[in-house]
Amino acid sequence: MATVRLTVAQALVKNLSAQFVEVDGQELPLFAGVWAIFGHGNVAGLGEALHAARDTLPTYRAHNEQGMTHAAIAYAKAQGRRRMMACTSSVGPGAVNMVTAAALAHVNRLPVLLLPGDIFATRAPDPVLQQVEQPGDFTVSANDCFRPVSRFWDRVTRPEQLMPSLRRAIQVLTDPVDCGPVTLCLPQDVQAEAYDFPLSFFAKTVRRARRPEPDRDELAAALTALRGASKPLIVAGGGVHYSGACAALADFAARRGIPVAETQAGKGALAWDHPCNVGSIGVTGSSAANALAEEADVVLAVGTRLADFTTASWSVFGNPAGRLVGLNVAAFDAVKGDALPLVADAARGLAGLDVGLGDWAAPTAWRALAQERMTLWNRVVDAATADAGLDLPTDAQVLGAVNRAAGEDGVVVCAAGGLPGELHKLWRTARPGGYHLEYGFSCMGYEIAGGLGVKMACPDREIFVMVGDGSYMMMNSELAVSVMMKRKLVVVLLDNRGYGCINRLQNACGGAPFNNLLRDAHFETDVLPTVDFAAHLRALGAVTEQVTGVAALSDALERAKASPVTYAIVITTDPLPSTKEGGAWWDVPVPEVSTRPEVTAARARYVAAKARQRR
Repeated sequence: MATVRLTVAQALVKNLSAQFVEVDGQELPLFAGVWAIFGHGNVAGLGEALHAARDTLPTYRAHNEQGMTHAAIAYAKAQGRRRMMACTSSVGPGAVNMVTAAALAHVNRLPVLLLPGDIFATRAPDPVLQQVEQPGDFTVSANDCFRPVSRFWDRVTRPEQLMPSLRRAIQVLTDPVDCGPVTLCLPQDVQAEAYDFPLSFFAKTVRRARRPEPDRDELAAALTALRGASKPLIVAGGGVHYSGACAALADFAARRGIPVAETQAGKGALAWDHPCNVGSIGVTGSSAANALAEEADVVLAVGTRLADFTTASWSVFGNPAGRLVGLNVAAFDAVKGDALPLVADAARGLAGLDVGLGDWAAPTAWRALAQERMTLWNRVVDAATADAGLDLPTDAQVLGAVNRAAGEDGVVVCAAGGLPGELHKLWRTARPGGYHLEYGFSCMGYEIAGGLGVKMACPDREIFVMVGDGSYMMMNSELAVSVMMKRKLVVVLLDNRGYGCINRLQNACGGAPFNNLLRDAHFETDVLPTVDFAAHLRALGAVTEQVTGVAALSDALERAKASPVTYAIVITTDPLPSTKEGGAWWDVPVPEVSTRPEVTAARARYVAAKARQRR
C-alpha cells in the first residue's frame, strides 16, 4: 500500500482539501476555507499545515472565536448546507469561545467543522497552560464542553485515529439528517506527530446530496389526509430551502390552491406576493396565517422542526379535528405534534404528493378566504412600515426603509431581540435567500459576523445587517474583518438604549421595567453616558453616518448602496412600540404569587391561555 509520511495536522488539511461537492452540476471544494485564531495549541501544528496549503484551502483571520464561527455557520446556511467552513482555535479560552456558536449550529442543524487545540495526549507537561484540571478524570479538558452541542465529537489521541474520525466527521457534516457541528479535538503534541498515511486517504472525493424518497405506506396515509381536507395549510420551514424545493413548493401550492405560511427559517420559500403566500406563522406570525392555522383541518409541515415560536407553544393549530402531516427528512421532526410522518427529502416528498393527488385541489372558498385575509394583512404591513415622519421611528418603520432599499436582490441578516419578530411579520422577500435570520438559538452578537459569512457566500448580493445596540455591544469586531477582506456590508444599527424586546416581554408578564433599558438599570452617575456608535463603527473602518428619521435613513441607504466598502448607519429608535397586529401567544410562565397586581393579572391571562394549549 502506497503511503506518505505527514504530520496529523498536515494529513487533516490535505484530506479536507480533497473533499468536493457537486452543486448544480459543478464540482466545488466542500470546504471554502478555515477561520483561524492561532495560539498555544494550534499555531505550531495546524498553523504550519494551513500555511503550506493556503493556496488551495484559504485561511481567514478573525478577531473573536465565536464571531468567526458565526461567520462560518452563516456561510453554510447561505450555501444551503452544501458547502461549509472549518474553524480552529487555541487550547483554552479560544476553544470555549466557540461553544456558544456550536450550540447555535446544533439548534439550527448547520454544518461547521470545529478544530480546537487540546492539551497534551502524553500528559508530559501537566498541567499545561490553560488546562482545566479535573482531579477525578485526567482525560477531561475544556473541549469536553463541546460534547452536548456537537453532532459528532472526538479527541484524536493517536495519528491513526484521524482517518476513521475524519471520515465520520465529514459524513455527519454532509448528511441531511445528522447535519450539524462536528468537533475534532486536536492535542497539540499529536498534531505534530508524523505517520505513514495511505495515499487513498487523500484521493479526491465528490459528494452529492442524498435525497431520501418517501415510504409507500407513509405517503398513502398522507395522501388520504390531504384528499379529505377542506381547509389545508402548508407550513414551510428551512428544509424547503436546504432541499432546493422552493420552486417545487411554489408550483405545488399554486396548482393545489393551498395557502402557505412560513417559519423564520422558511421565509422566502415563496415570493411575498405569491398568490398562496399568507405570511409568517406563530408568535411573530401574520394575522392571515394564524387565523387560517386556527381553522385548518390538515396542516402539511414541510421541513420544519416545529419550534415553539412556529407553533405558538402549540396553541396556533386550534382545530380540534385537525391533523398534522410532517414531511421531513428527519424522523425525529416528522412525528412532532403527533403528526402523520412522511420521512423524505422535501422535494421528493412534494413530488410524491403531487403525483398521488391527481387532480385534487383545495376548495375555491378556502383559497378565496386566504387571499382575502392576506390582502388585509398587506394593508397592515404597508401602514406599519410607512414613514410617519417621526424623529424617533419604530423598528417597523426603519425596516420598511431598509426593505425598500434592498429591492429584490438584497439580503437582510439579523438575529435576536425585537427585530426578528418585526422582520418575520413585515419583511417582504422577493426571492429565496433574501431573508437570513438566526432565530433557532436567538443568539445576540450573530448579526455582523453572520453578515460577513453571507457576503462570502453571496458576493454578488447586497447584504443589509440590521442590529440593535444591545446586540452590537455584545459582538462587533468582525466588522473590521469585513473591511480588511473587502466584503462589503451595509449595517443599520438601531439604538433604543437597551434591550427593548425583553423590556416589552417583562412588561407583558406584569413585571416592572427593570434592568433592560439603560434608564432602568443600576447606575451611579447623574447622567447616563451616551455611546457614540457612529464613532465606534468608524473606528472599526466603516464609512459611517448618524441619521434622524426614516427619510434621512432612506437617503443614507442610497449612499450606502453606492459605496464600494462597508457602510454603517446609526439611527435612534423608540424602544416601546411593536406591531400589535398579528402574533400569537407564547408560553412564558408568570409567577403564581406576587405583590404586584400587574403580575396577578398577567398570571390570570397566562392560565387562560394555557388552557387552550394543545397537549
